[in-house]
Amino acid sequence: MTRVSVIGCGNMGGALLRGLARTGSYHLTAIDLDPDALAAVEDAVDETTDDVAAATEADIVVLAVKPDVAEHVLADLDLGADQQLVTLAAGLPRGFVAERTAASVVRIMPNLAAETGDMAAAATNEGLTDEVRAMLDDAGEFVEVDESLMDVSTAVNGSGPAFAFYLIDAVKRAGIDGGLEPEQAETLAAQTFKGAAETVLRDDRSVDELIDAVCSPNGTTIEGMEVLWDSDADEAVVDAVAAAEERSRELAEAFDDE
Repeated sequence: MTRVSVIGCGNMGGALLRGLARTGSYHLTAIDLDPDALAAVEDAVDETTDDVAAATEADIVVLAVKPDVAEHVLADLDLGADQQLVTLAAGLPRGFVAERTAASVVRIMPNLAAETGDMAAAATNEGLTDEVRAMLDDAGEFVEVDESLMDVSTAVNGSGPAFAFYLIDAVKRAGIDGGLEPEQAETLAAQTFKGAAETVLRDDRSVDELIDAVCSPNGTTIEGMEVLWDSDADEAVVDAVAAAEERSRELAEAFDDE
């Protein structure tokens, strides 16, 4: 059984712990100075502690703290060359972490869907081991990228859930305006986005081909699509991703100056 310690049990760290707990394949240790954060994941893990030294017993150590806290944690973290350190802080360069530990270091950008096993993640080619690949597989889907692509990956899959939530809420509100109860509209909107995403992942057709498949001539869908095609909705989404990517670069530059 692989031993995994997660340092930082906030939203992302907690989601990863709960997702891995679903598999029953890991001995999980939650490490955080905040007792409330530990209490929130207590039912999903094997042990909780506020002592970073507990990570020395792990095969994989996940550094899930904010970028500005990472350096302080790394100073207290004594890992060996046979251990793997996974950093998931936005904008925190892999090299910055690797210079401060003897462990093998890989940088990843996951998202909150790790909790349900539906995570989308990007992982740097460098430092990625089979053990970490197996862990990412258990939490969802992942792609291997050069670190130069981690800023855009951060924007697409790290920030992407918020953009998807925004769109789901817009469809939900339209359903409510049409007379559906809020709970009904939310279920229909969320499940529709979930099903559409699964179709994109499993179907060999392109997104454009899938749109055509739903748009019957003179039907309801094509009427709605005409509104979207005539709008700037796609450009707004592209701009949102670009803004998130730029912020990731700005965070990285702060570490480059050190």
